[in-house]
Amino acid sequence: MTVSGWQTRYLEILKEFRYSEDKDMESSNYLDSLLRESKNYEKISDKIIGQNVVVIGAGPSLSRCMPKLKKMKRTVKIVADSALKPLLENRIIPDIVVTDLDGDKKSLEKIRKTECIFVVHAHGDNIEKLDMVKGLRNCVGTTQSKPHNKIRNFGGFTDGDRCVFLADHFRAKKIILVGMDFGKRIGRYSFTKKSDRKIKLKKLEKGEELLVWLASFTRSELFTVSRPIDGFRKITLDEIDSIIT
Repeated sequence: MTVSGWQTRYLEILKEFRYSEDKDMESSNYLDSLLRESKNYEKISDKIIGQNVVVIGAGPSLSRCMPKLKKMKRTVKIVADSALKPLLENRIIPDIVVTDLDGDKKSLEKIRKTECIFVVHAHGDNIEKLDMVKGLRNCVGTTQSKPHNKIRNFGGFTDGDRCVFLADHFRAKKIILVGMDFGKRIGRYSFTKKSDRKIKLKKLEKGEELLVWLASFTRSELFTVSRPIDGFRKITLDEIDSIIT
């Protein structure tokens, strides 16, 4: 089931970014054709429901959070694609990777046959990359348009905020944002070209806007150790331990 009110948000995204719903659907149809029937949706539910979840983005603050993340052995970790490479370099394997396949391909390949679940997003600009899912052991497909067959719509726009919408959909008890620095700075792990900086910042702005909206109705407790976000309680790294116990 798609989050109530998402269609209005989606139409705003189409207009603001001049995207094509037809291309989004074409891409999601192709992804659906590539996916095998599986129990991965149920696996995600088992991992998240009622649990404390850390959502990890590739913002500028990620580096200083690594020592803390290494110590968080039992907390469910959902990571935005561009943050995967630095996590693996620090021997941290997430439970779930949310990706539109624009990140580091080698990092995806390193864990493609692990128990990590890949939530792969189809949109109008990545149809040529979707064949990568053939090599992923555990995969769930998503769209920002109409869900159908094996394709889900949990809400969200960028990899980062889609992680949070995913955790909310599966009723996480607490959601803690790490390295999710919405603002005017782009993290060095985000693979953003200088020529794409303007559109990247615009996407970050939209992602934050969607999280503020989510905060207005979610039943999960929301926290951030990154840049303050309306509706999320701002905490320090040292406070995480008391939050997740």
